Amino acid sequence: MTHLGTLALYLASLLAVYAIVTSLWGVRTRRTAWIASGAQAAYAVGGCVVVASIALLHALLTRDFNVEYVASYSSSTLPLHYTVAAFWGGQKGSLLFWALIHCFFSAVVLFQNRTRNQELMPYVTATLMTIALFFLGLLCFITPPFERLSFIPSEGSDLNPLLQNYWMTIHPPALYLGFISASVPFAFALAALATGKLGDVWIRTTRRWALTSWFFLSLGNLLGGRWAYEVLGWGGYWAWDPVENAAIMPWFTATAYLHSVMIQEKKDMLKVWNMTLVILTFVLTIFGTFLTRSGVISSVHSFTQSGLGPYFLAFLAFILLVSIGLLLYRLPDLKSANEFDSLLSREAAFLFNNLILVGLAFATFWGTIFPILSEWVRGVKITVGPPFFNQVNGPLGVLLLFLTGIGPIIAWRRASWSSLRRQFTIPLVVGLVLGGLLFVLGYRNYYAVVIFSLAGFVLAGILAEFSRGTRARQVMLHESPPQALGRLVAKNPRRYGGYIVHIGVVLIFFGVAGALFTIEKQITVSAEQSFAVGRYTLHYTGITEREDAHIAAQIATVRVLVDGQQIDTMHPEKRFYKKQNQPTTEVDIRPTLVEDLYLVLGSYDVPSGLATFQVFINPLVSWIWIGGLILILGTCVIMAPNPAERQAFALARTSADIRGQAVAE
Repeated sequence: MTHLGTLALYLASLLAVYAIVTSLWGVRTRRTAWIASGAQAAYAVGGCVVVASIALLHALLTRDFNVEYVASYSSSTLPLHYTVAAFWGGQKGSLLFWALIHCFFSAVVLFQNRTRNQELMPYVTATLMTIALFFLGLLCFITPPFERLSFIPSEGSDLNPLLQNYWMTIHPPALYLGFISASVPFAFALAALATGKLGDVWIRTTRRWALTSWFFLSLGNLLGGRWAYEVLGWGGYWAWDPVENAAIMPWFTATAYLHSVMIQEKKDMLKVWNMTLVILTFVLTIFGTFLTRSGVISSVHSFTQSGLGPYFLAFLAFILLVSIGLLLYRLPDLKSANEFDSLLSREAAFLFNNLILVGLAFATFWGTIFPILSEWVRGVKITVGPPFFNQVNGPLGVLLLFLTGIGPIIAWRRASWSSLRRQFTIPLVVGLVLGGLLFVLGYRNYYAVVIFSLAGFVLAGILAEFSRGTRARQVMLHESPPQALGRLVAKNPRRYGGYIVHIGVVLIFFGVAGALFTIEKQITVSAEQSFAVGRYTLHYTGITEREDAHIAAQIATVRVLVDGQQIDTMHPEKRFYKKQNQPTTEVDIRPTLVEDLYLVLGSYDVPSGLATFQVFINPLVSWIWIGGLILILGTCVIMAPNPAERQAFALARTSADIRGQAVAE
């Protein structure tokens, strides 16, 4: 089966080359048969990669330890779901998984556009297959997943214990889906630049793909934060680790694009900017993969050391050379048809929003690569830690939160003072009252007070928009409040789905601000001793042990009391994974809407019976996950079918066809 997988990868590489050549040759010779042949070859590439993926999964599930990858990332005692997750748990498997998703998306794009965008599609096919060829080339010649050992080990090395968590089964696939789907808008952007079809047809064609990428990048980052919160045992969920940064940077630029593209659709402005953001988002996804898989950085999220760095850098250089070259070539044709009318307008708010998001991406990028640059230039690696990112990105994030309350509500073109008073009086009052109330209650962390005040301002503005729209439908159409609200959202899902997303973002900010009030304590106690942390009294009763063929565990039992009344029992663990000969910490978390009680069993000394606990009281953390769920809901609403949008898309395609015929005549 593994020989079939190897053959499938080589055949896929040859077919990818064929798809690229025939697609471009078909454009040059104006022969649709060659173009169609290139598209069929792209489908065949996907089929070959599916065969290779099945072969690797078969090797994992049958415990074929003669395959080096299987021996390195699984074992006979590894549970089934983690055995499947081992497919993307190592470098070779993750690259094959990347190629699998990319080929699937490519096939979907080709099928969606089989009868439309005929001028763009040959270049789209060539671009997507060039990306596929890069990963297939790595799999065939640099890091083959079906490499066999000269002997058959009696047992595998097992999956890294830090990856043996249920979030591992969904976090990497979600993040990969976000990374890889960014290649579709990128391919259409290059096609538009290559053909000179620079209107908004390519933008409308890829809008849902851009949203899909943003959706999965958001989901991947949230799940990654949850994984770090539960698995790493340090009490937090985001540490500005290089791999975390690699995941958040394309999210910043994708968010900027989704906002600025609305200006191009409505005002025919920011064409160069939008092209740049699409290219930059894709480049950052490749850069993120380079950071994760090259081994040039040290990270708790990076489990691979390899020599892939130069190949990824060469591919990045190639992407940038082609993209920037085409962009400069088409620069005269990308001039905006209109200009900003006023700084007091939605266009200006979105532009400032974009500048802040790109600033966040740049600051994160610089902080991430600075240790690498310092080591290359001076031979000394200078660590850039969370204090740098918090000091730089924190204020930018606060400004972004403020603009979240301004951009969606302020009028297009030019806002009058009367409309500003009507729209922002209530939100401003709510924000100021909330800030004043917190100050009176004794909160003197001004950073937190500002964030909470802005959160109130933004939420009040969004809820006022929902209220105005609902009341208008009630008056005009005599609908009940729930009916009016539901139909309001259904009639304009893009607008009101965006509001829902912003509510989710505000709640995430609300939860993040809670970290400013974290309480931490470390204490060593013996059985039947109690200790106090914040409002809690924790009574440690002892350790029980559990063991099977895969792990051995020491499980502490801790009773949680408040005012002398027991409210819960917690069971933090120390686990020892036998195949990897590695201990891990399994935290126990008691979440509430107000705060999380986060309990870690740091160590246990058997002779003395002393146990060391690390305890965190993390305020408002649950609101991060709640905000994430609301953000996901809002994105689903935005992506809901919209007849008005389809009509606008059809009109844009018709206008583009008419312009093309006029130029031809």
